[in-house]
Amino acid sequence: MPTETFADLVAAEDVLLFVNAAITATGQREFRSQADRQQLSLDFLHEYVRVNYRRVYAASLALDINDHNAVRIVHGLLEHAAEATAEEKRTEGRLIAARLAKLPPQRVYRLFRGLRAAKVNNRRTRAIMRDWLAARPDPAHDAVKYRSGLKNAARHAHLRLGESGGGGHGGDGGRGGDGELGDFLFRPGKLPRYRHRLLDAWRRAPYEQGAVDELPFTVAEGFAARHGMKREAFLERMAPRMTRLERLRTQRQRGAASPSELPSGVDLTVMPLTRLALYVLSFPAEPRRRHREELTSALRTAAGRAAGPHAGSWGRVAAVLDDSYSSSGSGEKRRRPLAVALACDFLLAALAAPGAYTSLWTSGTDDPLLVRPWGPTPLGSRVLDALEYGPDRLVIVSDGWDNAPAGLAGEVLRVWRSRLDPDRRTAVVHVNPVYDADGFDVRRVSPSVPTAGIRDAEDLPALVEIARFSEGRTGLAALHTYLDRQVARFVAPGQAGDPR
Repeated sequence: MPTETFADLVAAEDVLLFVNAAITATGQREFRSQADRQQLSLDFLHEYVRVNYRRVYAASLALDINDHNAVRIVHGLLEHAAEATAEEKRTEGRLIAARLAKLPPQRVYRLFRGLRAAKVNNRRTRAIMRDWLAARPDPAHDAVKYRSGLKNAARHAHLRLGESGGGGHGGDGGRGGDGELGDFLFRPGKLPRYRHRLLDAWRRAPYEQGAVDELPFTVAEGFAARHGMKREAFLERMAPRMTRLERLRTQRQRGAASPSELPSGVDLTVMPLTRLALYVLSFPAEPRRRHREELTSALRTAAGRAAGPHAGSWGRVAAVLDDSYSSSGSGEKRRRPLAVALACDFLLAALAAPGAYTSLWTSGTDDPLLVRPWGPTPLGSRVLDALEYGPDRLVIVSDGWDNAPAGLAGEVLRVWRSRLDPDRRTAVVHVNPVYDADGFDVRRVSPSVPTAGIRDAEDLPALVEIARFSEGRTGLAALHTYLDRQVARFVAPGQAGDPR
């Protein structure tokens, strides 16, 4: 087996640093850093990794990175296509197609707009855009809801829009085809009516209130305001057409700053775990107490779904969870670090063997449903308490700012590893939901403990696997093997062609 060189170990560190950033950083303000510093830090990392480790840069699309960085990676790969070999382009094409299929459509249309602004218009870019647009389930819905985005993409990809809105390829300079979708986008007013009900509803909406009810909620809002419709009456009429998230958002708006009741007609048990935790934390303490049974049941159901085949397989588990004041996040990421910790609490309970889970919050609370961000971060004392249980796994969920006293957690873990548990009977991992712009990484509690960035608690099992690479004992070859395995798994379910 080849011996890893020092350069290989450094390269592995560089790659993991970027992966952690791509998972946690969104260029928005964090508790301890402003948005401009976040953005500058991300700009450097993206260019550095793309230029020096392009293969890994592309492979990151197969990992649990956030949408913001996925879009940036796709843009970077397409804008600098000349730097890639033919084989790299083939792999990148499959990765890009698979990742775009997972992204929210508004982000994809924003990406296409950015590519057009940057004058990225090579053959591979046009093929990727055409294939993604052709795969959209209802192009007429996109024409109504994402009108400017679809127009921009059709022009840039020289897309010929037929009656079905599908991707007939060809060339009328992006002016649209002979079908009504092209007329709707590029020649409004030419047809007296449209056969597709959504297109015709949009045509009638400016002067017919009944047509507003047929439109997607976000589009109908603008027409309702033009008609002077009362907000409450409008929301009641649109309720059947709202998505779950739209119902939750409008419920918060109607309930003012301190909602006291859960929304009717919303099944919380189908919400993703971290999103559900964020929603729970949006309520003051009293409503949480009043709806304790319902909220706890929903969180446990979501956690069980996220644990999947790993449920009950982690043995004895102890968790140190950060609910200090810094877990309040920022104006852009309000309470997100705390929500990740809350979601991890329920997920770890599902992953542990039955009756073999212990959670320790930094505040000392024993009621996770009522956690709130306050106080310092005494990680060291909580880690000591957790290790006393003799767990098979210790998971620390924190932004890494151990300050009561400063550095105690790192010293405890160093002594534990070197003196008390050199055989590593207890697996320790630290997951951090906050990107540290100054350090170009997530902040570590201890050099002896593997650390991974985390955005959604649902990704915890996969992140525990990748965190082992951050211990500095595994080099680039093993990391490439892991990434290749993830890429093969990511692109396998939906071979979306091979755009190049």
